[in-house]
Amino acid sequence: MLAQRVATALVLLALWLPTLWMHDPWPFMGLTLILVSAAAWEWARLNGVVAGGAWGIVVVLVLTCLLLALTPAFGETGAAWWFAAAAWLVGGISVLRLGPDGWGRLPRLPRVVVGLLMLGVAWWALAQARIVGVNYLLSVLCVVWMADIAAYFGGRAFGRRKLAPTISPGKSWEGVLSGMLGVLLLAALWMAFDARVATDSASLFTQLKQRFGAPAMAVSVLCLVGLSVVGDLFESLVKRAVGAKDSSALLPGHGGVLDRIDALLPVLPCALAITTL
Repeated sequence: MLAQRVATALVLLALWLPTLWMHDPWPFMGLTLILVSAAAWEWARLNGVVAGGAWGIVVVLVLTCLLLALTPAFGETGAAWWFAAAAWLVGGISVLRLGPDGWGRLPRLPRVVVGLLMLGVAWWALAQARIVGVNYLLSVLCVVWMADIAAYFGGRAFGRRKLAPTISPGKSWEGVLSGMLGVLLLAALWMAFDARVATDSASLFTQLKQRFGAPAMAVSVLCLVGLSVVGDLFESLVKRAVGAKDSSALLPGHGGVLDRIDALLPVLPCALAITTL
């Protein structure tokens, strides 16, 4: 299993890293759109859409994303990011309160539409973050990755109080706290890096500190960590509602694409919302 995970990660990095550093953002946007389309197919299957219907949903997502990307005002969407942030804050918490049983009782069409909106907006935000700059994009992505890694080890070492036992029994409050501390450490190191090395853009951490000061930067980053937990729990809830362990088996050793990007779905648009203040 470990060998599969490593091999899959190396293949993905070999495909992703060259597009990340290209001057033209379209290769990066195209590759990530393929991954998001795979996640849309997984979402459709998890919510009871099978065969041609799932592929139809993928087509709708791709066409919508391309239309957004070709719109002249593609990068001028501060209000859209704040709308997405509000939707995640209200809708995400509301769904978690429903629990797996409540989610399964909702009509299928709204469930499918919610997934398409989440994935489409996240890809839109990912593409816009790449346009802002590679350093900025990586700093946003690493908020989620560091939070996940620190939460895993902190939860294993200190986890006692369960965060959401009916949704994801393995997560603990101690793990969430460890993730927050890990991201604050990451922010300090990244800002020191920005101060000493010339990059194509300021990181999320540096931008927030310059605009609002260190305390507000720390609070903003911790809010993003909290939203990453909401995104993770949201997908776990959907899988538990249908008795699935993974969203699919598309990524050997990792499960599905949705399993890998669930925590990014709320963080990407919300990070851009904060940045546009």
